[in-house]
Amino acid sequence: MNMSPRLALYLGIVAALALGVLIAIFFGSASVFSPSTDVAPIASSSMSIAQNNSEPLVVIPDAAQTIATTTAPTPATPTSKKNVVLSTPAAASVTVFAPASSPPSQQEFEASAAVLRAALVNIICYVPPGSGLRSISGSGVIIDAKGIILTNAHIAQYFLLADHGVSCVIRSGNPATNKYTAALMYISPPWIRANSGVLTETMPGGTGEHDFALLAITKSAGGGSASGGSTTVLPSSFPYVALAIAPPLPGTPVVIASYGAQFLESNQIQSNLFPTVVFGSVKDVFTFAVNTVDVLALGGSAAAQEGSSGGGVVATNNTLVGTITTSTVTGATATRSLSAITASYIRADYAGDTGQPIDLLLAQSPAAAVANFAPQIPALESILTAQLP
Repeated sequence: MNMSPRLALYLGIVAALALGVLIAIFFGSASVFSPSTDVAPIASSSMSIAQNNSEPLVVIPDAAQTIATTTAPTPATPTSKKNVVLSTPAAASVTVFAPASSPPSQQEFEASAAVLRAALVNIICYVPPGSGLRSISGSGVIIDAKGIILTNAHIAQYFLLADHGVSCVIRSGNPATNKYTAALMYISPPWIRANSGVLTETMPGGTGEHDFALLAITKSAGGGSASGGSTTVLPSSFPYVALAIAPPLPGTPVVIASYGAQFLESNQIQSNLFPTVVFGSVKDVFTFAVNTVDVLALGGSAAAQEGSSGGGVVATNNTLVGTITTSTVTGATATRSLSAITASYIRADYAGDTGQPIDLLLAQSPAAAVANFAPQIPALESILTAQLP
């Protein structure tokens, strides 16, 4: 049946408007996948523009201490991060992950969100009363089926203080519950040397440079280990998200997930902490060097809150392209800024520090990797304890 020119024009306008709505959904302001932690903004206690995304202390009645949601260091000096100029001749060697020409479908977004949610963990570290430290709650992502967790150095530094009464537990689930204990496989020595006083700062700042660490799950919260011999044994394989090789371009659709806890009371962190999962995109990229893509600017969203440090950023090819390091944490979450260091930067920085690719470390058994790193712990611990009151 033939349509009149006026009717055809009208249908064309309707189709264009519908397409515009779909594009806005995928690439406009990030939409929250899990509404459980998207609450009205509350003024953050003593947080500055460059803070660790772990949360501020909150009192846990049954533990008689406070949990400080890891405050991701807000980019203290944004000018220290230079925009990456991908059009220069030197940048020709920069390999990046280019998204598909068409935007991902809702099903692709949800599939990536499910993968990231399954690999997401909450890390709570408790400190002894009178230590002058703050207990903290942060995030991490399992990046290997053997139970290897990528998180921030400003969270994992607490694992260096086990001899000083600090204890940490790995939690997961919806809501998060105690699941595992873990040990250090690696923490960036350059970060420890440059940030030895962060433990006692109420408003820590930073750029995210060197701010990463790896933990190995060693036992179940009930005491079982991979070798058995206790009430609960570890699973033979953990859900994980593989560490990406190439960084994403600006405009790349991503899924962001963390255990943000800025708006929760201490008892809620222990019993009612849910993952925050957000659909968004890479707004801009920055470098610590010249033309490497080291930092992803992710804009404002429900993920821009204390407790999100160590959370993951996954592209729709289901690889972990970044880990959350810095954020502003005051004002409405939609107006904040959230940044992540890229997986490619983590790979390069680890290789620069150790002289070996990170894949060699991931190929080891967790027990061997923990044992190999253990001799470095006393020296790193002494750097931190020298700053304690």
